[in-house]
Amino acid sequence: MLRKRGRMKYVIVGKNVEVTPGLDEAIRDKIGRLDKYFSEDTIVNVTLNVDKDRHKIEVTIPVKGSLIRCEQVSNDMYVSIDLVEEIIERQLKKYKNKIVDRHQQGAGNFKREYIDHDYMDDEEIRIVRKKQFDMKPMYPEDACVQMELLGHDFFVFRNAETEQINVVYKRKGNTYGLIEPEE
Repeated sequence: MLRKRGRMKYVIVGKNVEVTPGLDEAIRDKIGRLDKYFSEDTIVNVTLNVDKDRHKIEVTIPVKGSLIRCEQVSNDMYVSIDLVEEIIERQLKKYKNKIVDRHQQGAGNFKREYIDHDYMDDEEIRIVRKKQFDMKPMYPEDACVQMELLGHDFFVFRNAETEQINVVYKRKGNTYGLIEPEE
């Protein structure tokens, strides 16, 4: 359901949990603190999920050309809500120059004060190492074996079935994920 508070619009969904008035209010209060960064009518997608003692909140804010996303898990939904707001605010400050380029369309999603404010560039992204290697075609299962042999958490390879560059990665619970480009 679409709920508005301040300038942002909220789409709040509960999976295995009822979105009570208390949770709704906590979300709008906490995430509403981010109002100072976004232009009017920015949509905030919030998904709450409870699985045993895991209380997870996922917040996604689509902005032109980018996606601001954060997910937090704790044993208390209100703690998760507090954490997610802090992390998104930190992301906005840390990556401001990457998120908002005055010459790109994305600047329209943000308030002028946010765009004009200079946040510390101490945490600038620095690439300190570059690797190049031949990518022989292989199947995703073979790439997982190669990743394990190398002791890495991910592995980039050329998929033998599609000829596209893919990535396999380790997930929790001894499972693997596969990232492939959209068609």
